[in-house]
Amino acid sequence: MTTLPYLEVRVRSAEERDLAAVTRIYGHHVMTGTGSFEETPPERREIKARFEAVRAVGLPYLVAELGGRVVGYAYAGLYRQRSAYRFTVEDSVYVAPDCMGRGVGRLLLRRVVMGCGRLGYRQMLALIGDSGNDRSIRLHANLDFKHVGVQSAVGFKFGRWLDVVVMQRALGAGGASLPGEDPLRPLRGG
Repeated sequence: MTTLPYLEVRVRSAEERDLAAVTRIYGHHVMTGTGSFEETPPERREIKARFEAVRAVGLPYLVAELGGRVVGYAYAGLYRQRSAYRFTVEDSVYVAPDCMGRGVGRLLLRRVVMGCGRLGYRQMLALIGDSGNDRSIRLHANLDFKHVGVQSAVGFKFGRWLDVVVMQRALGAGGASLPGEDPLRPLRGG
């Protein structure tokens, strides 16, 4: 497949009107892939609750449009709820099957990384379902994520055990300096 010219793909903040497309895209990946360990696609109501949770803490939730059609989405969520993790986020990226391998995921993830860096977060983790998920591993590696570990056989889907590949990238100064003046800023959403 060829990479789409970035000028054709429009990346913007997701809105509630996008959630039907997000639900379809994610549902496809749940039913056909191992990138998500969910086994039953969540309904739109659940996708909306997840969307609202991300937006409530001020993190980016983006969609990519091509010809007015939502062809992918990406967002960052808090890595963990405990306060010591407050400068770390985790990304999620999903692309419509007919647009995979064409640069949509890279465009989305790059924007999520930049947005989280501007918000003062210092680390981003990717917990990639299935050590055979070469497409996602390459995507993250191309955006400076480093392989930091594997959680072996922690999932079971489609009749087989699945690993989780852990990749990480620093945002801004990463761990090279202490956080700014207000260490709770990311939890307050700004």
